[in-house]
Amino acid sequence: MFERRLRSWTGLVLAVYVISHLANHTLGLLSLDMMEWFRRLNASLWQHPVGTVALYGSLLTHFLLALWSLYRRRTLRMPLWETTQFALGLLLPFLLAAHVIGTRINQILLGFDVTYPYVVTILWNDPRYSIQQPLLVLVVWGHLTVGLHFWLRIKSWYERLVPYLYGLAVLLPALALLGFVRAGLETDELITDPDTVRAIFAGWNAATPEQQALIIGLEAKVLASLVLVLVGVLVARQIRQLLRDRHSSYRISHPSGQVVSAPIGQTILEAMRAAGIPHASVCGGRARCTTCRVRVGDGIDDLAKPSALESVALRRIGAAPNVRLACQTRPRQDVSITPLVPARADARAAYRRGGVQGYEQQVATMFIDLRGSTKLGEERFPYDVVFILNQFFAEMAASLQATRGHYAQFSGDGLMALYGLESGIEDGCRDALKGAVDMNRRLTALNERLGVELREPLRIGIGIHCGEAIVGTMGPPSSPNLSAIGDNINIAARLEALTKDYDCTLVVSAVAAQCAGVDLSRFPAHQARVRGRDEPVDVYAISDPAEISGDIVDRHPTAMKDSQ
Repeated sequence: MFERRLRSWTGLVLAVYVISHLANHTLGLLSLDMMEWFRRLNASLWQHPVGTVALYGSLLTHFLLALWSLYRRRTLRMPLWETTQFALGLLLPFLLAAHVIGTRINQILLGFDVTYPYVVTILWNDPRYSIQQPLLVLVVWGHLTVGLHFWLRIKSWYERLVPYLYGLAVLLPALALLGFVRAGLETDELITDPDTVRAIFAGWNAATPEQQALIIGLEAKVLASLVLVLVGVLVARQIRQLLRDRHSSYRISHPSGQVVSAPIGQTILEAMRAAGIPHASVCGGRARCTTCRVRVGDGIDDLAKPSALESVALRRIGAAPNVRLACQTRPRQDVSITPLVPARADARAAYRRGGVQGYEQQVATMFIDLRGSTKLGEERFPYDVVFILNQFFAEMAASLQATRGHYAQFSGDGLMALYGLESGIEDGCRDALKGAVDMNRRLTALNERLGVELREPLRIGIGIHCGEAIVGTMGPPSSPNLSAIGDNINIAARLEALTKDYDCTLVVSAVAAQCAGVDLSRFPAHQARVRGRDEPVDVYAISDPAEISGDIVDRHPTAMKDSQ
């Protein structure tokens, strides 16, 4: 995380400098004097000791971080935008060397103020620099804008500003280059006067031949050093790969049916790229978005815990425990993965929570339905119905809270609740039975309160079943909810519907009763047929849930106190 922040902050410092410098160039459209006036103003910041350290420290740090990133990369296969930014970044020092030496180094070693007339005259009249300088502007600006775009595009507000920023991204370098051309044409007139030429080059001419030779020869030495450093990093990277490949590898099973083998130490994203399998990664694999996220199946228990950087990103989207970032996860054992975002996803998918992101878990499921709600709507005005339903759901919600249930879904006149999400399946089944008892008690009290408002008492049907389900965040991106899906969820819904057939309040599966450690054999037993299942489900039909309250062994005595 520190490295990422360091790259961002140094990049921002350099971006501010580049923008102010190009803005300075645009004043060349007016005159060299205007360029020089703004340069002196700009120099008060960047040539101040603090500004100098910030600027050149950021430049050096940013370059070293790029080399470190190159060294660490397991594969050089990258998306086009990332390749472009990386290539432009490595090219920059080679184009920038002559410019820095001719300006800042000149000023430090020779002790004279390097003015715009001096710099523009040299650049405009030297065939090499007249081409290299515009190329430097385009490379710097290209690297900066690509980096800023892929940094900001995951921000929610960025898309609205793109049309304006795009105009700025095109206009600023264009105006800066036109300003350079206009200033160059002005120097053509200046150099016709020998006195003006002597004044422009007075500082350089005052230097000794040895000092001039040092400055002139410095560029070749700097360029040679840059080449050696870059080659050294590439060689070190290759040696590292050879040493790494000697160690064992792991395999990734992909939903496409492909099995990718990768050396230990390589991230899942790097392995996908090396194998040529498209995989989403809006931020380029820096954990600044979550588009590379995958659901891990086999091998999830063998993975190291998420780093602080990965944990922050996963918490931001409320990811399930079996969801990891492919760019940060380095397996040491075989794993199977399922990408959760399409390979060509855009920035809007970075923090999207929609869809199903779940994990398998044993849960107890309860469905509650208010009987006769249609008739109630026919007999009452809509506002009266809303009032009664609000009272009903308030009591059901209070019961869920008192018995450690989790509200999962709402369906007009009923709801779905989950138990055992944190306590385990046995406690979950016991809590679900306690919830049924408490809901029935609260409904009786509600009927007494409403009294004359009702022509007949409110009645409910409750179905309880347990088993494995997919639990996770589901629903539209704007309002996701923790819920569950699966065959056992459907069975619980079917049991609630059977309360009408059995003319009772509660239908509990034998599996749920056994899991809760409750003997319900004294109640009517049935074999319920459930659509989609060949085998019937053994259930118990209970007319009055209060009759089972004494059968539930309460391992959490405080759970029901709030409901009393």
